[in-house]
Amino acid sequence: MTDTLKTDFDLDTFLPYQLSVLAARVSAGFARHYKKAYGISVAEWRVVAHLSRGDAVSVREIHERVNMDKPKVSRAASRLEEAGYVTKLTNSTDRRLVELSLTDKGWAMIADLTPIALRYEERLLQAIGSEDETFRRLVGSLNEAARDPLTDG
Repeated sequence: MTDTLKTDFDLDTFLPYQLSVLAARVSAGFARHYKKAYGISVAEWRVVAHLSRGDAVSVREIHERVNMDKPKVSRAASRLEEAGYVTKLTNSTDRRLVELSLTDKGWAMIADLTPIALRYEERLLQAIGSEDETFRRLVGSLNEAARDPLTDG
């Protein structure tokens, strides 16, 4: 029998783990609202929320913006199209690009969910207190730092 190996590594205090748990909890907290009311997934919500900015957007742009792989964005877009929340059109200048836009039904969903989303965000911000601006700046810094791959040395 070999001796059990042990390190000083503590997963509970490891920042990437803490951020992962936090992100999952925050996302799930709001997801229950749109899942219950509209039966859409996290991926579908991200697509709809991005489209609520107004213009028709390509699957490629959504993939880059909302941190989901292209097949997941495409599947979400297809389900949203089947449900009547988005329309898909082929880009007139680049036929390889599919552009998505919200339908009237999609806009109605956004109108319904936006106040709920803002109340949820406000509840989270209350937990942060007066450090809101500092927290947002730090989250931005962490997002930027996480884009760079880990290098040796």
